[in-house]
Amino acid sequence: MKSKVLGALASAAVLSFAFSGTASAVSGTASYYNDAGYGACGTRINAATELLVAAPAALWTTPNPNNDPLCRKSIRVTHNGRTITVPIKDKCPSCASNKIDLSQPAFARLADTSLGIISVNWEIV
Repeated sequence: MKSKVLGALASAAVLSFAFSGTASAVSGTASYYNDAGYGACGTRINAATELLVAAPAALWTTPNPNNDPLCRKSIRVTHNGRTITVPIKDKCPSCASNKIDLSQPAFARLADTSLGIISVNWEIV
């Protein structure tokens, strides 16, 4: 029950940014991916070589993600004292509202990729 309440609070904090335009830090997790092709913002991406992030699907506010305001934003991510800022170029349909999916090189700037998933604090900037 406690984790459901915390998850709901994290969702509320994330969604408050999406609708108010003010950043609020999210305590969550990050994984990584290394796909190539077209990202949700309509541009070609290569998550194996570029620094980028896929934002949780719950944050997207327009029917056509190519026009979503998120495509003009970045996410600042901190893990164990290391911080990176990466552009939002894709959507993570399977991510909970407090989870982000970093490109492989972005994840590698924060932690060893063998970890797979790490705890992070992140905010949209």
